[in-house]
Amino acid sequence: MKLGMGRSTGIYLLIALLLAVLPFVYDDRIILSLVMQVFIFGIFAMSYDLLLGFTGIVSFGHAMFFGIGAYSVAVVLNQNEATLLYLLLGTLLAVVVAGIVSFIAGVLTLRLQSHFYAMLTLALAGLFMVAAEKMRSLTGGNEGFVLMVPDIFMDTSGPALYLTCLAVLVVSFFLVRRFTQSPVGKVLMAIRENEQRVESIGFSIMYYKVIASMISGIVASIAGVLYVLSLQFVDTSVFATDVTLDALLMTIIGGVGTLVGPIIGAGIIEFAHHWLSDLADVHWIFKRWIILFGIVYILAVIFFPRGIVGTLQEVWIKRKYKKQQGKGQTKDKNEAAS
Repeated sequence: MKLGMGRSTGIYLLIALLLAVLPFVYDDRIILSLVMQVFIFGIFAMSYDLLLGFTGIVSFGHAMFFGIGAYSVAVVLNQNEATLLYLLLGTLLAVVVAGIVSFIAGVLTLRLQSHFYAMLTLALAGLFMVAAEKMRSLTGGNEGFVLMVPDIFMDTSGPALYLTCLAVLVVSFFLVRRFTQSPVGKVLMAIRENEQRVESIGFSIMYYKVIASMISGIVASIAGVLYVLSLQFVDTSVFATDVTLDALLMTIIGGVGTLVGPIIGAGIIEFAHHWLSDLADVHWIFKRWIILFGIVYILAVIFFPRGIVGTLQEVWIKRKYKKQQGKGQTKDKNEAAS
């Protein structure tokens, strides 16, 4: 088991190294910006997978944490000098606020059924959106505002911001993976499979669910911080339900409960959106790219019912089992013959 984990870690680090070299050997700014968006939404989708895939909690308002991260940094930078110090303070504010809100949402609802959490997060996301619309002096209302960022991140497709997004993705992935492999993570997966049985053996279910909610919210807020740095603009759309649905689709397409699957799902959705939108000049039907995207999603669900990574893992496990079974049968025949 340790060897397999080490091998997968090596593969992930090698892929990260290759991605880190990309901005120095490839100068297409559009593609580099698109890859950066994949990193950002990969982090966001991974945070959603921690809830849905490892704990069995559904959230309809996960964009709330994304928006908290975006607005926290944007307001701090807009009200002060655009320096790395204020960027760090804004990020710290985002993490604290997201942690508090996710704690409150978890405590209020996770002692009950998980669908109460889904409804409360949806309501809170709407509340934050209305607050952002009304507090025009801070947020600019519906129109939002353009913000200054530290000089090192001024080039939105430059290597500094690109490598920062990649580094945050890699660190977040390994930290979340370590969390899911820890004793707490094992309890969360047990809760997902059979909540009543876990409670019957003495575990406090709400305690573990609230931990998952807080970590998920904090990771999502960090994705929001990177998102606003990449756009240098923020408006109330960061709280929209569409943002949560994107995370849900990325998680389902990539593979629920796999962590790496949502990152792959983010890449598929972002590139599909980009390419289908570009084809609008080729034929009028591509102007309705959302319909074609729906077809892509349906095909993905049909051919990869457990998501891309989940289905491939299932196929690999079945082949490995058949191979071991075949070896066992051959050994039995040889022993019988002798």
